[in-house]
Amino acid sequence: MSTKIIVVSAVNLNVGGTLTILRDCLRYLSTLAAKNEYRVVAVVYKKELAYYPNIEYIETKWPKKRWLNRLWYEYVSMKKISKDIGAVYLWFSLHDTTPNVIAERRAVYCHNPFPFYKWKWRDVLLAPQFVLFALFSKFYYQKNIHLNNQVVIQQQWMKEAFHRLFHLSKDKLIVALPDLPKWDEFANEESIVIDGEYRFVYAASPNSHKNFECLCQAAALLEKEGVTGFKVLITVAGTENKYARWLYKKWGKSTSSIRWIGFQSRESLFSYYTQSHCLVFPSKAETWGLPISEFSTLKKPMLLADMPYAHETAAGNEQVAFFKPEDPTVLADQMRKLIQRDRSFLRAIPAKEYENPVTHSWEDLFSILTQ
Repeated sequence: MSTKIIVVSAVNLNVGGTLTILRDCLRYLSTLAAKNEYRVVAVVYKKELAYYPNIEYIETKWPKKRWLNRLWYEYVSMKKISKDIGAVYLWFSLHDTTPNVIAERRAVYCHNPFPFYKWKWRDVLLAPQFVLFALFSKFYYQKNIHLNNQVVIQQQWMKEAFHRLFHLSKDKLIVALPDLPKWDEFANEESIVIDGEYRFVYAASPNSHKNFECLCQAAALLEKEGVTGFKVLITVAGTENKYARWLYKKWGKSTSSIRWIGFQSRESLFSYYTQSHCLVFPSKAETWGLPISEFSTLKKPMLLADMPYAHETAAGNEQVAFFKPEDPTVLADQMRKLIQRDRSFLRAIPAKEYENPVTHSWEDLFSILTQ
């Protein structure tokens, strides 16, 4: 029996959570390819970012330079690549778009929530490219999407949204639950004792939809009311982009309770988690919200945006409260109660039940994609 070919295309993934998805995917396929049942080809931005044995790499940075390049590569260049590889059994696009390719089976992984994001004029001023991305994401999602055998998403709410928006059969939509974070190397690390200065932490990249301003406004409100004995740690330095500079200009010097800790490695971020009492997560658009899963392993309070993704990711946790992401006064009130050691408003979130098909690992996912 001839070896079947799996191609993973991911030319746009080079940072953050999406890069983690690429790495986890190729890590599993590396072990699969070692059994000689499949030949695996990865079309990536740079192979050093996700290098594993038993995988052939095609590198290209050109599509990442501008959107026109990306569109040309997805809908023109990829077809030639698929012809050159020949006899592709499964083409798996890991970044939202469904390229023009020749393959027996096709699938796409959709992890972009922006078709459902309600942008504001401030986004236009601070991140115009992001607004354009949000406006057009529905259209590039839609192109070719019905040519896929399966469409992979991360949460049940996205399954319902894709079913409505693109009229996809629910049997074609796979909910692929992200692997739970493993912090075995920190098993002996103790969480901070709940006394003294109360620490809130928010870990996210400085993009406008992450809504850092809601947390900054809440901290400023508490200071104005004379509340003391707390710190807010945010993973923004204040220099990264226009949005970060706007945040720092507005609250960097006027709000003493905010600590601008900047980007953190995975290890140092978990150290900050253990030194904090509560996670605040006000993001207005996510497909999962990985920091919620990371922080939940510590069994501490979490204050989360009242959004579908947060309700789903927080399922099974016992100390959670939600706030409207546009209302810093409610968030400030919740923070004040925690600073005063009042947890009476926190509640348990029931565990989530998922519709089939649902997978819990890359092995589960590829068993469906290749059947």
